[in-house]
Amino acid sequence: MPTTSTEGTGRGAQWAWAFYDWANSAFATTVIAGFFPIFFNRYWAEGVAPSTQTLYLGLGGSISSLVVMLLSPWLGAVADRRGWKKRFLMATTLLGVLSTAALFFVSRGQWQWALTLFTIGSIAFFGGMCFYDALIVNVAKPQEFDRVSSLGYGLGYLGGGLLFAVNVAMALQPQWFGLADAGIATRVAFLMVAFWWLAFSLPLFLKVPERGALSAQLAPGWRELMNTLRRLREMRPVWLFLIAYWLYIDGVDTIIRMAVDFGQKLGFESDSLIGALLMVQFIGFPMAIAFGWLGHRIGTRRAIFVAIAIYAGVTLWAYFLQTVTQFYMMAAAIGCVQGGIQALSRSYYARLIPEAHAGEFFGFYNMLGKFAAVIGPVLVGVTAVVSGSPRLSILSLLILFAAGAILLARVPTQDA
Repeated sequence: MPTTSTEGTGRGAQWAWAFYDWANSAFATTVIAGFFPIFFNRYWAEGVAPSTQTLYLGLGGSISSLVVMLLSPWLGAVADRRGWKKRFLMATTLLGVLSTAALFFVSRGQWQWALTLFTIGSIAFFGGMCFYDALIVNVAKPQEFDRVSSLGYGLGYLGGGLLFAVNVAMALQPQWFGLADAGIATRVAFLMVAFWWLAFSLPLFLKVPERGALSAQLAPGWRELMNTLRRLREMRPVWLFLIAYWLYIDGVDTIIRMAVDFGQKLGFESDSLIGALLMVQFIGFPMAIAFGWLGHRIGTRRAIFVAIAIYAGVTLWAYFLQTVTQFYMMAAAIGCVQGGIQALSRSYYARLIPEAHAGEFFGFYNMLGKFAAVIGPVLVGVTAVVSGSPRLSILSLLILFAAGAILLARVPTQDA
């Protein structure tokens, strides 16, 4: 059974931990979801065939995902054995900050440098989440996991949304900020993300405690990883949850990644789609925190079921979507549950695993998170080709939500 501890459960440490979400979410919104793909196509890879641009972007994303999937469980095991979770998180943060800031200096046409820096930044961002997630057991008791995890996601949506809104305004009206044009504004935005990420990470490094080392030896990292795999086979609740999580979060991530493309296929303007993305960020802030309260009131697993049901409803709704107003309403519904399902999944998993091995177990958790949106896009794409309808293709995601919910129902409850 997971062990419990009262170390580091002060509110100051919990807020310091949660503010790391505020810090690194700027990279997720401004760089990954917002500016990098557009600026790569129009500036750094100008003159490159559109299909080749897409290929390069896809390769960058695939390489970063593969590196994170291969290294996260092993590095998590090493971090546990040596008591290095904060040290590894600091290293990935600095790597992400420096590579993001360096994008400011990449000139027009230098797509190789831009893609390399973006890939390094993505590896640092996603790789660091393993150590960040694992640190929740250092600042919260099991009965506090829902509240603290939800606070982190809530601050992430608010912080990422605020900086993204400023960056969008800079790109649309550069003269308001004393900038020459949208190109300069975009490059300055990358620099702002780097400073934002670094500055708001400091509270975690100053206030969050680190647990002592399990062992002074570094060499057995891979051996410890194999031991974790053997333990996983014996821990039915953990591997059942991981499979359930992989399925339903695959559906969630597919909707996140394909919502804009879906709106474009229906003929909606890009400005409307960006507006919907911003709305999701700001609705996600209070609703992620509200889901922490809901998990405490009705149980974490039941609250996750509520979120899955709403996602299934949104998927059905998308089939009948006709107007931009309806698209905004759908985005609002997603904003109500997107942070909640992510936050409560993290806190539920934290209750299932052995606290002393949180780093390596969260390594597997984040590995599956990188596998997410693997089945969904293929399912949507194949259905679209076979049916010829983007509406029917979205309905195929109901399979993932249903399968995830069925498996989750078989996981023994770990509600506080």
